[in-house]
Amino acid sequence: MSATKIIHSIPSDPLTGAISVPVYQTSTFIQEAPGVNKGFDYARSNNPTRKVLEDVVAQLEAGHSGFAFSTGLAAIDAVLKLLTHGDEIVAVDDIYGGAYRLFTHVYEKLGVKINYVDTTNPDNVANAISSKTKLIWIESPTNPTLKVSDIQEIAKIAKSIGAYLVVDNTFASPIAQQPLKLGADIVIHSGTKYIGGHSDLVAGLVVTKTPELSEKIKFVQNASGGVLGPWDCFLTIRGIETLELRYKKQCENAFAVAAFLVNHPAVQDVYFPGLVTHKNHEIAKRQQNGLFGGIVSFSLKEDTQEAANQFVTSTNYFKLAESLGGVKSLLCHPPQMTHASVPRERRLQAGIKDSLIRLSCGIEDAEDLITDLSKAFAAVKTTRNYVKQ
Repeated sequence: MSATKIIHSIPSDPLTGAISVPVYQTSTFIQEAPGVNKGFDYARSNNPTRKVLEDVVAQLEAGHSGFAFSTGLAAIDAVLKLLTHGDEIVAVDDIYGGAYRLFTHVYEKLGVKINYVDTTNPDNVANAISSKTKLIWIESPTNPTLKVSDIQEIAKIAKSIGAYLVVDNTFASPIAQQPLKLGADIVIHSGTKYIGGHSDLVAGLVVTKTPELSEKIKFVQNASGGVLGPWDCFLTIRGIETLELRYKKQCENAFAVAAFLVNHPAVQDVYFPGLVTHKNHEIAKRQQNGLFGGIVSFSLKEDTQEAANQFVTSTNYFKLAESLGGVKSLLCHPPQMTHASVPRERRLQAGIKDSLIRLSCGIEDAEDLITDLSKAFAAVKTTRNYVKQ
């Protein structure tokens, strides 16, 4: 979707001509008679500001309908409510820690079985499915090791058994990747990240491919009530206006940072789909339209939590914080932060080393970000002991 189409998919107000979408800060709507209204009756069920956001997000992802939730996890939870006792999910092993916590500590207790596999190889997915598999759940790229899965191939597997393919598209954003066009059935975003883009809101978004799925998610949204408020909807819409500009700049910065890290003697591994050494670089290049995202993760040669702690507390421009995708650069230590809910053994199996550090590149000058990282490496006392191999 071009920048022109994105900007002009956001309507002006037909009532007043306001160029910005109004914030309808109301809980209820006057009805002419019981059940006779202007399309809105109660703000949990619908809200004019939220409707604009949901319609715009549906266009961004080339889907049938969009739905806005209070957080990314609320969006994930809404999709999981499509399941019932005895159903199974095949999920990517390197899954977001919050999703893992929800899957394991809530839905497994309700009788939903989760099978975690390395989805970078579609054969692993095919071997894990059963007659009870109802959802195949992937992130591409994943959080935090940037694994890339072939969405088209996995979509064929899902279709062969009548399961839904759900793709968390947060890291790629609709600017780089539109999973529904690649065969997915449902797309999820943490709108907190690239779509909102300014680290000033939390939001979750779901986009469905078919009218049937749209009806199901709409029912869950209204029944469960985890909706996004009108002010946060307004902020998310405002973020979308500059999404393409921000995302492309962040991709450029991440590419420069990854190239720097690859050649640094203190670094063991660099995880970034834009590197030709990345396992599924060619797949990422194809399905992400040549845009590889603004996230770079890396591990230290001294693979310890202590070394990672020293690094993440020594930067200036990269701020130590949860989240990602904002205009200001952030960094975090996933084993202690975003993925602390995942047992260490499982983290290691998924490739999340003890020293893994995740960088979210903002829109600063790339040279300044690289200088900032250089100073942090210098602050890690053991750096002087590394010998480039």
